[in-house]
Amino acid sequence: MSTLTHIVNLLFSPRRRAIDRFRAHPLEVQEEQLKYLLKTASATRFGQAHGFADIHNAESFRQRVELHDYESFAGFIDRSRKGESDVLWPGRVNWFAKSSGTTDAKSKYIPVTRNGLTHCHMRGPIDVAALYASLHPDSKVFGGKTLTLGGSRRIEREGEHALTGDLSAILIENTPAWASSRRIPSVETALIPDFEEKVRRIAEECASQHVTSFAGVPSWNLVMLRHLLEYSGKNNILEIWPDLELFIHGGVSFRPYREIYRQLIPSSEMNYMETYNASEGFFAIGDEPGRDDMLLMLDYHTYYEFLPLQSLHDPSKAIPLEGVRTGVQYALVISNSNGLWRYQIGDTVEFTSLTPYRIRITGRTKHYINAFGEELIVDNAERAMRAACDATGAEISEYTAAPIYMEANSKGAHEWIVEFSRKPESIEAFRDALDRNLQSLNSDYEAKRYKETTLQPPRITQVPSGTFLRWMEQQGKTGGQNKIPRLANDRRYADSILELTTAKPTEHVYSHSR
Repeated sequence: MSTLTHIVNLLFSPRRRAIDRFRAHPLEVQEEQLKYLLKTASATRFGQAHGFADIHNAESFRQRVELHDYESFAGFIDRSRKGESDVLWPGRVNWFAKSSGTTDAKSKYIPVTRNGLTHCHMRGPIDVAALYASLHPDSKVFGGKTLTLGGSRRIEREGEHALTGDLSAILIENTPAWASSRRIPSVETALIPDFEEKVRRIAEECASQHVTSFAGVPSWNLVMLRHLLEYSGKNNILEIWPDLELFIHGGVSFRPYREIYRQLIPSSEMNYMETYNASEGFFAIGDEPGRDDMLLMLDYHTYYEFLPLQSLHDPSKAIPLEGVRTGVQYALVISNSNGLWRYQIGDTVEFTSLTPYRIRITGRTKHYINAFGEELIVDNAERAMRAACDATGAEISEYTAAPIYMEANSKGAHEWIVEFSRKPESIEAFRDALDRNLQSLNSDYEAKRYKETTLQPPRITQVPSGTFLRWMEQQGKTGGQNKIPRLANDRRYADSILELTTAKPTEHVYSHSR
């Protein structure tokens, strides 16, 4: 065993015992979490309005507190952003994680309390280290540094009290000194808003460092690694960082990127560890090598409920942890010390194990594309399509969109398969209008498109009149209740639609026609 890893294991042994406890007694631990949350927040505005002081069990909690999404919860959050204390959690909330995804606003603002930072967001990385040290006792990862590639939205002050920005920027600002000493790049580089400039500075600053692990979203890190190779003139990442052994990833599915990473980091000793860390909280960690799921973390001051996807419009069907089954799609509902109460974060999960409770992320509650962290939702697409038609005089019968995944030497993009009832005079103008409006509606898409760091311009594929109808007939889904899936996070719909066409696409602006 590595001496340093042995020391780390000793330091983390109390935390691993706590993890073992909730593995063995999950329901008891979840009951403790709920009681703590209710007691602590009983004197808040939200707690008083919902009678937290008189709630003594999970059933009463479900009866007293309705399910929320961001739109229904935004009023409470806005009061906190304006400086009002004791709204959702005791005290004043200063930090708000800014992200995209709502139907009514370009960005949403998720409260991040001091308690939430300490016991949820920051406990996750500590537990990643604790679990990894236990799984790999001979690891040398703790003898080097971790490169963390976060978002590019700086902390901004709103009014007298609120500070908003990427969750990653908030975490950097609040990371304790002992942890910061092992993390690169420098805070100044990490918070550079221009992503192209950031990866250039990372290459200059970190290429000569002893990096043994790195962390972040796969798509963003892929851009960074490619830039690092270009800067160094090396053939693969191990020629730059020979002791690299761990990538801690999350945010989007790793499946489309797995083979590319194996090409860039050609080592059988390289390990990949998935985490489920959202603006709303840190929820799960991949605790066993080779598994395509994660351990649900049950003692992070978070109480979980699960709404079966087929009952999405019936909040009364939400169930606690003890009611879940494997193989069922659930919308995730959380209550936690960030002041979120019976809050639907928009993700769907499936349980792969009940002893212990393990999950995998299966998607979003609505059609979406999030292959590169852009969180594009149907409302964004509908509004941008309408604006593009207005700008170019086009009319659309049907459309759908899907990701074009990154390959070894190419960036990602979105392919929009469009059936026009009236074609625009210029497909290029239509594409540009669509792209421009998507950026105005969705800040995460805008960030990925900035200087084409992650996403190239969208690609428009025209298909003949009647293509979508023929496809629906082929699927046995004709009739008023069946709808074309506007967005999909994979290519199963797009590729099956394109199989009905015969012409080859042109470069950049695709055009299938007879």
